[in-house]
Amino acid sequence: MKSFRSFCLDTSNQCLWRGEERVQIPPKAYDVLRYLVENPGRLVTPDELLERLWPETYVNPEVVRKYILDIRKILGDRSGKPEFIETVTKRGYRFIAAVVDETPAPSLTSDAQGGVAQHAPALEQARSSSSGHPLQRVAIVSLLAVVGTGATGSHFWSARSKHTHSSLNANSIAVLPFSDVSPGKDQEYFSDGLSDELITDLAKTPGLKVVARSSAFQFKGKNEDLHTVAEKLGVANVLEGSVRKEGNRARISVELIQADDGFQLWSETYDREINDIFAVQDEIARAVVEALQSKLLNGDTTLAESSRATNFEAYQAYLQGQYFIARGMDKEDLTKALSFADQAVKLDPNYAPAWAERARVLEAMARALVIDEADGFRRARASAEKSIALDPKLAAGYLALALVQINQDWDWKGASASLEKARQLTPGSVNVLRIQGYLDRNMGRVDEAIALYRQAIALDPLNSDFHAILADQLYGLGRYEEAKAELKKAEELNPQHSSLHLIRSEILLMEGHPPEAVAEIERETSDWQKLTGEALAYSAAGRHQDSDMALRDLIAKHQNDCAYQIAEVYAYRGEVDQGFEWLDRAYKQRDPGVRELTNDPLMKSLLHDPRYAQLLRRMDRSA
Repeated sequence: MKSFRSFCLDTSNQCLWRGEERVQIPPKAYDVLRYLVENPGRLVTPDELLERLWPETYVNPEVVRKYILDIRKILGDRSGKPEFIETVTKRGYRFIAAVVDETPAPSLTSDAQGGVAQHAPALEQARSSSSGHPLQRVAIVSLLAVVGTGATGSHFWSARSKHTHSSLNANSIAVLPFSDVSPGKDQEYFSDGLSDELITDLAKTPGLKVVARSSAFQFKGKNEDLHTVAEKLGVANVLEGSVRKEGNRARISVELIQADDGFQLWSETYDREINDIFAVQDEIARAVVEALQSKLLNGDTTLAESSRATNFEAYQAYLQGQYFIARGMDKEDLTKALSFADQAVKLDPNYAPAWAERARVLEAMARALVIDEADGFRRARASAEKSIALDPKLAAGYLALALVQINQDWDWKGASASLEKARQLTPGSVNVLRIQGYLDRNMGRVDEAIALYRQAIALDPLNSDFHAILADQLYGLGRYEEAKAELKKAEELNPQHSSLHLIRSEILLMEGHPPEAVAEIERETSDWQKLTGEALAYSAAGRHQDSDMALRDLIAKHQNDCAYQIAEVYAYRGEVDQGFEWLDRAYKQRDPGVRELTNDPLMKSLLHDPRYAQLLRRMDRSA
């Protein structure tokens, strides 16, 4: 625990506090701040920061300056008259505030704060719907089965009464991020990848509930007892381990623990050459299932065979790609992820997982307009089909193809077939539920989508995106109280989730509270969402000039990626012709909002116009 002025850096839980208030800080900026705080008064050069924080990755030196600016904004520091970080021109940075080492106080632990919001790290916050391409209404759903950010392996078990777990599904397990205990502490991508592969393997087991990566990986660096972890994840069993990699050898230690009493169901240590890593992963997954079979799964369950072998260099590039996918949705990380995926398929053109990874990244980049849209989707489709051709038993290829079929092709039957194949291969995968729910939304099957998102939340309970998406769907059906409850849950998990303010503001409009809707949307930080909400709320409040101004700004800045939101504003204001004009534009742009037209209360003024039925026919949503 490092204190400086009114701030406290909790290095155990990787978070920043101002008094008793947790301060939101992106993970990369946190790493830079922590390094500076741990070296107070000393000049730290940009090269030193790059070498220590990104030892095996090329990072543009300009990135360091960006994070310094972010940190200054968070701390309220001024470059001209600094109180925390001093810039030494052309040399580096110096942390000038007095730093005091302190013993962590109980009041700063997540249990004392009493909320799961403590466990929604900044990485997940950065991947909320406000990042990436604003065409998505609530959350980007395309980066699937991605790798998280590791763990310390320092969890412990504390004795508590067993009744706290009486409601848990006994056939349930969470794979916590394996800790990197390598001498150089430089194998995080490898330990993360091993954990994620095990989650994927175990999800193939019928009847076994496997917590999704995004929730399980939120316990990285958290010194919480396994009892608490299991309760928050809703599981009865926990798998944790560590990885020590040196040269061409890796030592992997794993243990399976029953959470209610701390009983060790199984443990093993593997000391192998790195080329045997796939065999080790299969052995671990099989041993876990066998340990659970007689007790939980009636002894009649077998683990699906894996066919993912490749040379270690290709596998390493694949894992590094996964690592950068997990770091965020910005252009920099996606570009690096694509580079590593390209490297993997070059090293082994027959490695199906790398082709699926490449498809996943290209689809996301195309939809976010990071690359040429038409070419990006074409390459994504080709890569997904290549993955399927190489390994028809790999679900990731079908999931990537389904996203292209939904977002670009509007091929509902094809997407349904791809998702059904993925479901058969990985019946316990949250990613199948996620994309199937997304498809059902696009098909107008809102009730089915809601049921699927509730199932997804059971597997991924700490994912704020699912609660926000569910809230949006409930809002569309007029179930406002249920929607508000889901928004509250999403906000508890991620206070920075920007879509919450827009959805809440729209609910207030539907309930007839324009002043409150205006106040709510003013809290918005995402540009396109704030402008959309302002144009709507100001109109309802009778502030027509302000509504016009917000709409003009929305059109000027986002006409190429928010055509549907522009149509919403016109439709809500009763300007029907302009509404259809922008709907037609949104249709041509493949704006995903168009596909949820029938579930949008803002579009009521268009329902009885012949052009409305014509547009639905053009979309051909029969499947």
